Amino acid sequence: MYRREFLATTTSALLATPFGRVELPPPVAHHRPPIAGRPVPSAAQLAWQRDERAMFLHFGVNTFTDREWGDGTEDPAIFNPTRLDARQWARAARAAGFRAMILTAKHHDGFCLWPTRTTRHSVASSSWRSGSGDVVREFVDACRAESLGAGVYLSPWDRNAPVYGDSPRYNDFYIEQLTELLTRYGPITEVWFDGANGEGPNGRRQVYDWPSIWGTVRRLQPNAVIFSDAGPDIRWIGNERGVAGDTNWSTVDPEVVQYPGASGDAVMRMLREGDPNGSVWRPGETDVSIRPGWFHHAAEDGRVKSVDDLVSIFYTSVGHNSKLLLNVPPTREGVLHDTDVARLASTRSALDSMFAEDLAAGHAARWTSTGPRSARLDIDLGKEFAFSIADLREDVTRGQSVSRFSIVALTSAGPRTIVGGTTIGFRRLARFDPVTTRRVQLSIDALDTPRPVRLALYA
Repeated sequence: MYRREFLATTTSALLATPFGRVELPPPVAHHRPPIAGRPVPSAAQLAWQRDERAMFLHFGVNTFTDREWGDGTEDPAIFNPTRLDARQWARAARAAGFRAMILTAKHHDGFCLWPTRTTRHSVASSSWRSGSGDVVREFVDACRAESLGAGVYLSPWDRNAPVYGDSPRYNDFYIEQLTELLTRYGPITEVWFDGANGEGPNGRRQVYDWPSIWGTVRRLQPNAVIFSDAGPDIRWIGNERGVAGDTNWSTVDPEVVQYPGASGDAVMRMLREGDPNGSVWRPGETDVSIRPGWFHHAAEDGRVKSVDDLVSIFYTSVGHNSKLLLNVPPTREGVLHDTDVARLASTRSALDSMFAEDLAAGHAARWTSTGPRSARLDIDLGKEFAFSIADLREDVTRGQSVSRFSIVALTSAGPRTIVGGTTIGFRRLARFDPVTTRRVQLSIDALDTPRPVRLALYA
């Protein structure tokens, strides 16, 4: 989707840029004081992760040129969805269990889905609604009508803007676009950035002023979370396959991933796994498309991911202490394709069925400290049950602490280890061959004094 090229800058307490050393925007206030100095999520970060699933909507001139990356020379007149229905997007998202949507307000081609003052390369120059339309407006109105959070993606790379590559001028241009998006449409819950960067029309490489960009979001939408490789609130998980790290700490070392688009083995490991000793709370977001491409292509209508694929992605994203951002692209008509909508609904039904009855709920459970940094949970189910799914959750309002866990079934033939792993975090899901037992033990190792972990079991 977005293979990043970047001109490196450095960051510590201050970020060095071509414009001087700029103080980084402050993080959102902590939800509650950390224990033993460990980071905890802000209220906005916690609300973001509790949503578990959001929908990405890639839509623009690429939808009409049948391309993934436009080059900025597209005629705006080609953008003409014949029956655009943002409420249909929102209804499908809500019915499928999503709680937020993010729209590509501008992709790398520079075409803007709102009538901006900054360029003529926008819907105002299109055939759609006789040049009087505003996709962003219809999108946010639809989100609010369906009680969904509304987020926006504004590509930093702009292959149409003549000032791209003239770093100070383009940064002013970009921040003006960002300001329009963050002041015209009411509350925005997530602002999504990537590190896409290319050569400008003038042959120069753009250097992004990230402190000013992030600072603009903080000033205009203080309750929004900011996503990029480098956060500062939410990080990329290092791939677009739908798989967060099997080990996934919500804390990171910000010195390792200093700017969006950074590369190298240490960077990729930090994105994938986080850092148990990280000084900031920056949970991961797992972005993946329901189709092979990110924009709608009719040739891919028969290649939509299956329900089994989408359920598996839920386990490797939400179930790996991440949030799922699933791309479902509108067609040239401006609606989600029937196949995509049906697949989303069927996936919701499959997940609802899997998690319909917690077999451990209401049964006797006892926590026992087994050491300064270890503990065990014993559950008596009252009678033998067969189960094949374990759902583990830490109280992350107090930080993330579990570094290892194992679940054992106590059977007549003796103890049997069912599943084990490293981190838990907000939510950890594990699937295994069905096990029949009455008594279950969960053992954990932690970074500090262990706190109770919720364990649910499903057939």
